[in-house]
Amino acid sequence: MRAYPQLGSGALSQFPVQKNRWARTVVNRAADGSTIKLADPAAGITEWLLAYTDLSDEEAAALRAFFGAAEGTLNGFTFLDPAGNLLAWSDQLDQSAWQKDPLLSLTGGITDPRGGTRAWRLSNNGEAGQAAGQTLAAPGEYQYCLSAYVRAALVTSVGLTVGRETAGRVVTSDWTRIAWTRRGDAGATSVRFAMEIGAGDVVEVYGLQVEAQTAASGYKASARGGVYEDAHLGEDVLTITGTDVNRHSCTVKIIHANHL
Repeated sequence: MRAYPQLGSGALSQFPVQKNRWARTVVNRAADGSTIKLADPAAGITEWLLAYTDLSDEEAAALRAFFGAAEGTLNGFTFLDPAGNLLAWSDQLDQSAWQKDPLLSLTGGITDPRGGTRAWRLSNNGEAGQAAGQTLAAPGEYQYCLSAYVRAALVTSVGLTVGRETAGRVVTSDWTRIAWTRRGDAGATSVRFAMEIGAGDVVEVYGLQVEAQTAASGYKASARGGVYEDAHLGEDVLTITGTDVNRHSCTVKIIHANHL
């Protein structure tokens, strides 16, 4: 499926980003006057308004080409939430969204750097590296930033994996945020993001986050995850205004409806 284009900077949007969510509650009123209320997650709608200024000629042309390929509101595409964490269940590493190597054990309820108990202790009981991660249905040509808070009783290192490549990062006894930015694998329709722990190592981890941009922003705990497949443009007209030489502005509305 086609994907919404990144800007030349590697970002998906500019500030401010406006994100709205709508939910529906089904109400059943009985003959005796009592009511039963149930959430209707299938009716959920998420909308983004992306305001762009000072777009280059190349960036404006990319938006025009994407709008034409999508045929306005007709065709769906993959949209990566610029205001969210692309990973699902970022605070719950025991959820099925996470793929865990067999000799990696997880212990929850560890004190995190924000004073809560949402960190996890990862223990490698094997003789080779063991990893926990997620494979997202995201375009390989995008630029991504994988980040996390880590600490360990003894100084060690962990591997951060984006696609087929892994980079090492030092872990100390203090909570430290580590990050790695790189593009996925060209032509790929999915990207794997993971953290690998060395043989015999024990590392505490909090705030694993993936963003489609060049650097990490503040940690955002997630449940659903920020990959929205079959999103649609919200309008059939794209107006791009030239404001100067090689400078353009426009606003793009994107909608994702669970029931479509």
